[in-house]
Amino acid sequence: MPKAPRGGMITGAHTGRPMYIPPHFQEISPDEIARVLDAAPLACVVAQTESGLLANHLPLLAGPDGTLLGHVALANDMHRLIRDGQEVLAIFRGEDAYVSPNYYPSKPEHQRHVPTWNYQAVHVHGPIRFQHDLRSKRAAVGLLTRLHERRLNGDRAWRMADAPADYMQQMLDTIVAFRIEPQRTLAKSKLSQNREPRDQRAVVKALAADGHAALAAIMEPRLPEG
Repeated sequence: MPKAPRGGMITGAHTGRPMYIPPHFQEISPDEIARVLDAAPLACVVAQTESGLLANHLPLLAGPDGTLLGHVALANDMHRLIRDGQEVLAIFRGEDAYVSPNYYPSKPEHQRHVPTWNYQAVHVHGPIRFQHDLRSKRAAVGLLTRLHERRLNGDRAWRMADAPADYMQQMLDTIVAFRIEPQRTLAKSKLSQNREPRDQRAVVKALAADGHAALAAIMEPRLPEG
């Protein structure tokens, strides 16, 4: 699995406020951050431009050094409106689900519960560099498609070489590659950690029964012992 974007001290200029993360919901595990990026690669890339806020939903891939790789359509003004080297925010959203107060066995005792939402999210801040050369565009498309095709089709995975060379060239001519160098990574796992153990276990069971087995599976290893 690729490394998660590196976090820690900010090394470049930045604007705006970071995601609100109470201490008990802060995700600090590099492996878990990498897992979220790997499982939910369609990021929302947000930037401030002279025309206002700009947001695009783009699949990204974390390279071996944590750099995020992607590409955008040439017709998309994103690469014209965002300055090369400007800081952007890439938002990855993992599993999520509504949590009802009725899930908690402690509810009948005091009724001091309200609805909430459990989720995982990772925010990656860093400068974006647009790449118009053929090599970078081939790499962006090749790495993304190889990963997802192998997962979906295994030995029958589609390859860029399967398409006619002139057609592939035509397609590459219509995109712009880019790289985002992470300078600050903030991750949040809001998974009922602020509830008492019996309520946490009940939420896991209820979510699994209500069609959110993936989120329940993420929560289960975090349950307190006993």
